[in-house]
Amino acid sequence: MFNKSSELFARAQKFIPGGVNSPVRAFKAVGGTPIFFEKAKGAYLYDADGNKYIDYVGSWGPMIMGHAFEPVIEAVKKAAEKSTSFGAPTEAEIELAELIIEMVPGLEKIRMVNSGTEACMSAIRVARGYTGKDKIIKFEGNYHGHGDSFLIKAGSGAMTFGTPSSPGVTKGTAQDTLTANFNDLQDVRRLAEENEGEIAAIILEPIAGNMGCIPPDDGFLAGLRQLCDKHNIVLIFDEVMCGFRVARGGAQELYGVQADLVTFGKIIGAGLPVGAYGGKQEIMDMVSPVGPVYQAGTLSGNPLAMNAGLALLGYLNENPSVYKELELKTAHLEEWLHRVFKHHTIPHTMNRVGSMLGIFFCENEVNNFESCARTNTELFGTFFHGLLKRGVYLPPSAYESLFLSNALSQEDLDATVAAADDTAEEMAAKLEHVG
Repeated sequence: MFNKSSELFARAQKFIPGGVNSPVRAFKAVGGTPIFFEKAKGAYLYDADGNKYIDYVGSWGPMIMGHAFEPVIEAVKKAAEKSTSFGAPTEAEIELAELIIEMVPGLEKIRMVNSGTEACMSAIRVARGYTGKDKIIKFEGNYHGHGDSFLIKAGSGAMTFGTPSSPGVTKGTAQDTLTANFNDLQDVRRLAEENEGEIAAIILEPIAGNMGCIPPDDGFLAGLRQLCDKHNIVLIFDEVMCGFRVARGGAQELYGVQADLVTFGKIIGAGLPVGAYGGKQEIMDMVSPVGPVYQAGTLSGNPLAMNAGLALLGYLNENPSVYKELELKTAHLEEWLHRVFKHHTIPHTMNRVGSMLGIFFCENEVNNFESCARTNTELFGTFFHGLLKRGVYLPPSAYESLFLSNALSQEDLDATVAAADDTAEEMAAKLEHVG
């Protein structure tokens, strides 16, 4: 079934670390050999062996209208005919900036970059330059890219300094990063008070997507907003995953809380390599060439990404019914998966926000990293491979959100539920055997 993928993976390991260019693709969290893909259209992926899959990854979020969405493909073709890069300004950069600012509450200025990681790194630098302070607060289980400031493991509550969780991150960098528990406002207050006058920014995924899907508790985001106002801290929402996906204006629109800075990723380029950070004018005017905070990039504002983003975001802006349709489809899938797991007595919890869905194989409520870590990863591996062999592609990790596209049909959803039902029988047998 996966002969060509196996051959390609063996070949890749000779020249690429681990055979992949991003760690989660190696399938180490679920076992087995990574699938190599050749093409995708709408709700479907096609691998190197010719197998077809219903896709619930969507390139980790941006394919909200499905793969190879025709308006996007046409926009990229027209842009490529004029050149793939100028390294100089184009009108499309202005048009996309205007569109994003129109769609997202509170944005006054925006800077295009090349990835979500770069956007988050830059936002932190600007916050430090704006406040004149060095420390940041992040949340355990939130992922903001592989910048040094973000790769910090949380210590105990009594510890003042973090410790690097990746070799290559200096102790000095770790000391400037404080880690709090997600959805624990009291923990954040404690850190702010213990480090009074030293914290430049609080950065978080307002809807966590890198430990499954975990929404903010009622009052959590509003509490952070009040805390940041009190202590002169820049509040940064990392909307690389949830931006333009959960609502036209992202989490800020959904929850009615405005951040000072917001970061975006590949969805603003319809899946092309792109990112952006934006926010209040007084903060963004700290960025060079207007202000002293330096940040640059030859490919920033790349014409392919700008035109692709205009096509996708323009469509979403003009067709807000997409979000209602996605809500109904994802709620339907959530309901029927719950019925399947309940019927087969599979311990589970599910979280959903719009078209983001987290599946956890545990009985406890999941609202932070500690509770998320209780999920049965071995059982998830069985679930993943059971659906894979039945033509359904899920994120290859128990700690990732599913992303639905509006290209999914009712037949696709029904086929997914049927595949889950068959797989759940295998899972139940495994649990019975262990028991």
